[in-house]
This record gives sequence, structure tokens and C-alpha cells, in this order.
Amino acid sequence: MDSSVAAALLKQEGHKLIGITMRVWDDPDGDQARAGSCCSLDDADDAKRVAEQLGIPHYTLNVKDRFKKKVVDNFVDEYLKGRTPNPCVLCNQDIKFDYLFEQGKKFGASHIATGHYAGIGSFMGHTVVTRGRDLLKDQSYYLFSIDPSRLEKIMFPLGGYSKPETRALAEKYGLNVADKAESQEICFVPDDDYKNFISSRPGAEKIGEGDIVDANGGIIGRHSGYTGYTIGQRKGLGISARSPLYVTGIEPGLNRVIVGEKSGLYKGSLTATNVNWYIQPEKLEGISLTARIRSRAPDVPAIVTATGEREAKVEFLKPQLSVTPGQAVVFYHEDFVVGGGWIDKAYE
Repeated sequence: MDSSVAAALLKQEGHKLIGITMRVWDDPDGDQARAGSCCSLDDADDAKRVAEQLGIPHYTLNVKDRFKKKVVDNFVDEYLKGRTPNPCVLCNQDIKFDYLFEQGKKFGASHIATGHYAGIGSFMGHTVVTRGRDLLKDQSYYLFSIDPSRLEKIMFPLGGYSKPETRALAEKYGLNVADKAESQEICFVPDDDYKNFISSRPGAEKIGEGDIVDANGGIIGRHSGYTGYTIGQRKGLGISARSPLYVTGIEPGLNRVIVGEKSGLYKGSLTATNVNWYIQPEKLEGISLTARIRSRAPDVPAIVTATGEREAKVEFLKPQLSVTPGQAVVFYHEDFVVGGGWIDKAYE
């Protein structure tokens, strides 16, 4: 629905458009991803009908091999390393704004437009990603890793709209997707069952049961595979205790899951790798920044220091809960994304 309205708005503005749908994954039965998930067969059919309605050409690209290599394999590898990945960021970076941009050139396209709730703006003389006006739907967090050189060729027509306003526009334009439900699941994980999906992938069969230990290394339980756990998890531990216990650490090398009280989840700083800067870090000295450590977490004041070409240290003014290796950390100044990277380690 979002991308369809984005296309309708651009068509109304007089742009010459082509529509591209990317097929990225097969379900276990060989069909396209399930209805209700991102990039499903229903989505492809709806996109074709919207393109016909708008009078624009529509093409379908098979991106399954690249998607598996760049997104799915990375997703599995990260869980095997005891980390919790965010595949949607990688999909945006490598599939939607690298591969799609190059493919678009073959069709004569100069720009890419998507239905993301975000914007493109200018800060300190640099083109950057900005928050969408609808803060409940804002997707700027997922876009931090786009190559800065691509930003001037990207358009987010929905950045100034709220979700209800977008749906109202779909109805106004008479689009067949006006009542389409939002997709919530990751497209390649059946029934959102991460644990079962990981265990079915090559390499995961070597992971067996192991110990659940407390902060002192004392054995207090058993786990069925550390890939089924993530930092901050409370439910499903199978441990009886006087006070609630949470996953505070995962040690793949020792095949252990560490648990403790909630207080053990608070961290004062983190290190990030593969940092993508929209503003050179030396220019940010003296400028107040905030950091977001999860897509729906609030921004919090932080001091961000570059420690290498693509590395940074983030120090929180107040300790933060469940800082999770493998997740993205995105740096903001007000509504401007100035950079971001991948959480490597968290510290007290």
C-alpha cells in the first residue's frame, strides 16, 4: 500500500515512472513468501495491478540468490555467533538501494523512490536521511547504512505523511491496496519462528544442548540451543527462581547462555563496527547527538566518538537496557541521521 501511494503521488507530480517488484525468497513448499509477509506473492500481484491502474510499466526481478547470500546467510551466521541481527537494514542497504539502483539504470531510471516513512534532507552541507513526520511509523533507523553517494538520487514521497493519511490517499486514488493489512513478519522466517528457522539451516545442526549459567558461572539449567535466545529475553528459560531472570549474555564458544537479574542488562557504552557516516565525525564535535539501539527504542543522549575509519564508541549519559550485539545503533542530531553502525560489544 505504501509504495503504491508513493507511485501515485509521483505520477501526479508528473514524473515518468516504472514499477519494479523483487522476488527474494521461496517458502518451504516452493511458493513465494507467505501472504501477510513482506514481499509475498500477493504483494507482487497487487503491484502489477497498481502499475496497470497508474499506466506505468511493471517488471519483476528475481533476486533470490543475492538475497540469500547477502541477507539470509548473514542472518543465520549472526545467530550462530550469538548475536541478534537485523535483516531489514541489510535488505535496504544491499537489495533496495544497491542492487535496485543498478538495475534501475538499465531501465533508464535516474532515481529510486520507495514507500518508506523517512525523508532526505540537508545538514551541515551534507545530504542525509531524516525522520518521517509520523514518528510511530518512522523508518529512518533502517536506512542508516545507505551509501551517502546514493542519497541525492533517492525519493521518499511518504516522508511527510502519516500512515492514516497514506491509507486515505490510497482510497482517494481508488487503489486496490487501500485496505491491505500491514506486513509484520520477516519474509523468509515462516510463522516468525526464528528458532526453528535457524535450526533448519546448514551449520546449525552442530549446535546442541548446553548449560544455562548465572553471572558466576554456576550451572542453573539447560538450553536446547543458544541460537534460540537473545539478550533481554525473559520467557522460555525454563528456570525457577525467586526473582525474574533474563538472558544477559551468550557464549557460543562455550555453548552457554548466561542469565541474571534485570540490573545486569544495563550497559553504559558500546562499540560499533561497519559505521556509515553521513557527516564526518570530526565535524560533529560539540554537537549534541542521540543514539537509538533498537528500531522502536527511544533516542537517548550519547557521546559518539570515532575510534577508527568505520568504528565508533557510544557512551550513554544514562545506562541503557538490553544493548544487543548484532543490532544497529543509529546516531541522530534532532531529526537528522548523521551515521550509524552495528553493535559489536556492550560494556558496564
